[in-house]
Amino acid sequence: MTMPRTVEEILAHADEMAEKFENYDPQPGDELDPEAVALLRAAVAERSEAERHLLDAVRAARAAGLSWSAIGTFVGTSGEAARQRYANKVA
Repeated sequence: MTMPRTVEEILAHADEMAEKFENYDPQPGDELDPEAVALLRAAVAERSEAERHLLDAVRAARAAGLSWSAIGTFVGTSGEAARQRYANKVA
C-alpha cells in the first residue's frame, strides 16, 4: 500500500479504514495477548532507558579521557565498533 498524498486520497483512505473498523469481526486468532504485549512494551521501555544510561556513561567516559578501546572493552565490543556506534552521539 502506498501512502495517500492528495486530500482526496487521504479522505478515501480514511473512509476505507473507518469501514474496516466498523465491519471488524474479531477472530480468536487475531487478538493479541494483553499480558504479552504489556511485557514487550515494558521491556522496550527498559531497553530504551538502559541505552540512555549507557550513552550517558560513554559520554562521561570520553570526557574523562577513556579511549574508544577501553570503552569498547566495557560495552563488549571492539574500540572501533564502540567509536562507530557512539562517537556521533557523544560529541
